[in-house]
Amino acid sequence: MPTATMPANDRIAIELGDDGVAQVRLTRADKMNALDPEMFERIIEAGSVLQRTKGLRAVVLSGEGKAFCAGLDTSSFARAPSPDEPELTERTYGNSNKFQQVAMQWRKLPVPVIAAVHGVCFGGGLQIASGADFRIVHPETRMAIMELKWGLVPDMGGYALWRGLVRDDVLRELIYTNREFSGADAKELGLATYVDEDPLARATAIAAEIANRNPHAIRAAKRLQAGMLERDTDAILLEESIEQHAIMRTKNQVEAVMAGMEKRKASFEDV
Repeated sequence: MPTATMPANDRIAIELGDDGVAQVRLTRADKMNALDPEMFERIIEAGSVLQRTKGLRAVVLSGEGKAFCAGLDTSSFARAPSPDEPELTERTYGNSNKFQQVAMQWRKLPVPVIAAVHGVCFGGGLQIASGADFRIVHPETRMAIMELKWGLVPDMGGYALWRGLVRDDVLRELIYTNREFSGADAKELGLATYVDEDPLARATAIAAEIANRNPHAIRAAKRLQAGMLERDTDAILLEESIEQHAIMRTKNQVEAVMAGMEKRKASFEDV
């Protein structure tokens, strides 16, 4: 049985089902899950826990209460940085700083991540949702790339994560004006994969479907997807062959074939 241990806190919670699907919830509902210093720390801690979780198949990321995430807690604007706090330009998490890591870590996880978005999804909240492999959004969700309202630029991985999602001129307009748009609009803009009246239920159903696929193949597919925008054609073709060679005729791959032919649920060995 898969296990995940997250110390009790009032910012984020993880529940891991027997099927290997982790429900990850932002739990600062009284503040619409706004991002304060502790929220940043706890989200990164959750990502670290998930990276180490055996038997993990998929992740559903959601927010409790009335919102997915309202973005940066505005009280943080008045906070003086501590003397030992790294500069933003320091890479403290691989290729990211702390604030980028809370969004980028979902792409770095080896399994698919699905964001279930409702209520409000502004600024840093939108960048966190953008870190998921895809997003299920309630049609009435209020969304915006908010940073220019506060005289800032998106700096939590947004520019890296929005490549391939939003047309370049449209993205520029959304950033420069920080205009608000709905979840229904987000589907047309490229920032939502599906629009649904119950985003959490839809995301959970998709995660359960993914959990019934060969976990080695799912992880390989996510690795291939991660490099698709940055590798040239020759490198992509070679990487496909490398991943396929490692999977073919393995126990899980054979089980996928047999389960399909016998019309039964597959029983895979976990990664």
